[in-house]
Amino acid sequence: QVQLVESGGGLVQAGGSLRLSCAASGRTFSTYAMGWFRQAPGKERECIAAISRSGVSTYYADSVKGRFTISRDNAKNTVYLQMNSLKPEDTAVYYCAAAQRVNPIAVVTTPEGMDYWGKGTLVTVSS
Repeated sequence: QVQLVESGGGLVQAGGSLRLSCAASGRTFSTYAMGWFRQAPGKERECIAAISRSGVSTYYADSVKGRFTISRDNAKNTVYLQMNSLKPEDTAVYYCAAAQRVNPIAVVTTPEGMDYWGKGTLVTVSS
């Protein structure tokens, strides 16, 4: 089992940047595919970025492609989400999630495919 703790959220002006971090407990972080999801009020939770166990494969939702970058440091048990050129529509609670028993180069992009979740961190982008 793994515990996930997100950090780095906050209030930022449109056009600004934030970097989210997700620290995982345990010694098996490299065996999990990781993802960042977000949920805005009244909307479904959506995957915005995902990364494979090895880091060789990544996925981005069209809405964040070119602005957000997902990365992981398996030595530090941490996955990151660098968010640039933030827009008011990026306002949401951002969740880190982990999927186990996944092919080393596969990404998981659905909430149903994830096994563990953090509690989320709020990102608010003001116009």
